Amino acid sequence: MASIHNVTEFIFLGLSPNQLVQKVCFVIFLLLYVAIVLGNFLIVLTVMSSRSLGSPMYFFLSYLSFVEICYASTTTPKLILGLLAERKAISLWGCMSQVFFIHFFAGTEIFLLSVMAYDRYVAIFKPLSYTTIMNWQVCSFLVGIAWVGGFVHSLAQILLVFRLPFCGPNVIDHYFCDVLPLLKLACSDTFLIGLLIVANGGTLSVISFMVLLASYVAILLHVRTQTPEGRRKALSTCGSHITVVTLFFAPCIFIYLRPSTTLPVDKMVAVFYTVITPFLNPVIYSLRNAEVKKAMKRLWVRAMKPEER
Repeated sequence: MASIHNVTEFIFLGLSPNQLVQKVCFVIFLLLYVAIVLGNFLIVLTVMSSRSLGSPMYFFLSYLSFVEICYASTTTPKLILGLLAERKAISLWGCMSQVFFIHFFAGTEIFLLSVMAYDRYVAIFKPLSYTTIMNWQVCSFLVGIAWVGGFVHSLAQILLVFRLPFCGPNVIDHYFCDVLPLLKLACSDTFLIGLLIVANGGTLSVISFMVLLASYVAILLHVRTQTPEGRRKALSTCGSHITVVTLFFAPCIFIYLRPSTTLPVDKMVAVFYTVITPFLNPVIYSLRNAEVKKAMKRLWVRAMKPEER
C-alpha cells in the first residue's frame, strides 16, 4: 500500500526550550563542529602528504576521518542553525535525506572500524605475510565493501521509514530526523517495522561490537609474547582502536536496540555519537600515535617554510 504523507514538514523541539541554554549550546557546538572538520581534515591531509604514513592502517584511518566529517555534517550544521531559529523546521524530503545519510555514514564507519580491526589482526598474527595479504588492491576492495555495506544498511532503514504514513502530528522531540522518533509520529502500527529496524541497526551494532572486542582481546593476548617495544606499540595502537570503538558503539547500541521506544536521555546520547565521538577521534589517534604526531610536525614545518623565505 502506498504511503500517505499529509505531513510536508517536521518541527524539531531541539535540545532545550531555554533561550540562554540555546545560545550557550550554539557557541559550544559551533566550536566543536569547526574542530571536527579541521581535526579530521588534518588527519586526512597528513596521511595523504606523508610517506611515513603509507601503511594500510593509516590508509584506513584517513577514510575513517573523512567519514567522520561527513557523518557530523549530516546533523551538526542543522543543530547549530536551529539553536538560533525560533522555528526549527525541516521538509519531509529533507528529513528522509537526513535519515539516509546518517545511517549511510554510520554504517560505513561500522564496517571501516571492522576493517581496521582485521588489519591489526593480520599485522600482529601474520607479520611476515602482512604486506602480501594487505596489498593495495585488498585495501581498496575492503574500503569499497565498507561503503557498499553502509549504503545497503541505510537503504534498508530508509525504505522501512519512507513507507510509513505521516498524517500528523509533525513535532519531533529531537534535533535531527531519525528512525525511532519518526516511528512515534506514524499513524499506523509500527511494531513489526520497529523490530525490523532493530534487526538491521541494533543487531548490526551488537554483532560488530562483539566481533571487534573478540578480535582485540585475541590481539592483546597474543602480544604478551612479543618484545617490550613491540608490545608497547601494539598496545598503543589497539588501545586507540578500542577507545574509538567503545565510544561509537556503546551509545548506538543503547539507542537502536530498543524497538519503537524513545527516552528523554536519547537526545544527550545522540549528541555523544554524532558530535562528541567525531570530535574525539582525531584527538585519540593523533595524541596516542607518535608517527602521526611526527608527520603533523613535518607537515607544519613544510607549510611554514614559504613564509620564512
